Amino acid sequence: MAQARHATDLPPDLLRLRTLETWLSLTLDQVRQSIAAAEQWEAERQRGIEARPPDPNWLLELGLNRDAPPVQVHLGDCWNKGKRTRGISRDVALRALTEGVKACRACRPDSEPGFLD
Repeated sequence: MAQARHATDLPPDLLRLRTLETWLSLTLDQVRQSIAAAEQWEAERQRGIEARPPDPNWLLELGLNRDAPPVQVHLGDCWNKGKRTRGISRDVALRALTEGVKACRACRPDSEPGFLD
């Protein structure tokens, strides 16, 4: 008994249908491998985010070259921090301010509660 044919863009003969099936299978395998690689990359990125140390509470903005004195002391979340900053401890920040390094006028690290007690 002949099967009813449906209007489709697929080829009508068995040989071409089998070829198409093989191609789709290979392509599906490649897509699945790409998905697995992307999932692994995303998992590694997420682990990196979770393992990242917290931002420092204090920053020292360095001069233009390694022999230049520091420019300013900032709070860790200061919007006005420069690109040449490094995290420092509270004690180092206090010492820098008492030695004449300017306090950032935007974040005012010298006015933090208890900083100059």
